[in-house]
Amino acid sequence: MKAAVLHEAGGIPRYEDFPDPVAGDGEVIIDVKAVAVENVDRAIAAGTHYASEKYTGRFPAIPAFDGIGALPDGTLVGFGNIRLPYGALAEKTVVPQGSYMPIPDGIDPAVVSVMASAVTAMSMKTAAGFVPGETVLVQGATGVAGRLAVKVARLLGAGRIVATGRDDDQLREVQAIGADTVINTAVSDEALAQAYLDAKGDGYDVVVDYLWGRPSEILLRALVPRSFAFGKPTRVVQIGESADTEIALAGSSLRTSGVEIYGAAKGLDPQTMDEAYQQIVTWKRSGELTFDVEKVPLSDIETAWQRTDLKGRRLVVMP
Repeated sequence: MKAAVLHEAGGIPRYEDFPDPVAGDGEVIIDVKAVAVENVDRAIAAGTHYASEKYTGRFPAIPAFDGIGALPDGTLVGFGNIRLPYGALAEKTVVPQGSYMPIPDGIDPAVVSVMASAVTAMSMKTAAGFVPGETVLVQGATGVAGRLAVKVARLLGAGRIVATGRDDDQLREVQAIGADTVINTAVSDEALAQAYLDAKGDGYDVVVDYLWGRPSEILLRALVPRSFAFGKPTRVVQIGESADTEIALAGSSLRTSGVEIYGAAKGLDPQTMDEAYQQIVTWKRSGELTFDVEKVPLSDIETAWQRTDLKGRRLVVMP
């Protein structure tokens, strides 16, 4: 079969022949139809993610750990839990029986492959307990997941949405899809801290953070009260780390600011995951939630893997 083959950590996957997977006891072969390439896939392939050892523990290996494919009887499913070295970026992969679920009827498999990013945005509700009317700050709103978070916040009934990014043109696009106020983070520390204060109004109720690093450090410092007062609670959901993997966190940023920090997995269980997914499906079917995808054939993986011009569109590889 043809596959995107990675020969070393940090390398570029190459379009090559690779031995077909053979199903063992309790396994099933999947004919892959669509794979969304996300930041986590690149981090795993680079060897910088905590799951790198699990998914690219030896080389050569095929990157990506989930996608959309067909069972031997033709049923279209979303799959995961691949068996090394057979990642998703190939014509075929192999997974344990049951490591898949049928996809919604009538939705393009390429779009279904991207819907997980919108489910992640639902962490503003599942992790932070968002209620309609609250103010939401989306850190890193010009990326695919961040744009979906802006849309999800609007659909959930946010009173105000503040969005950050580093490109003015893309920030204007984010305003067009639902943000009330935008902040360019490509400024000095002092200017960024002031921008956060100027935009917060009565306060940020929920922050969905795809950045971490410098912007989050500055935000948390900016939220420290300037007097002896009880800070308004701000629930921060840590989702991504596009800016950096770490922050320096002063005690005062938690002690007096009212800030609460959660991981995106807080509150998740099979029931809440299914409820979030079904809500995304409902919005997609009604046309209220749209997904911007860039489809490329598997044969173009070397070029596609290195693209930097997607600007809010999710790369989806079609084997």
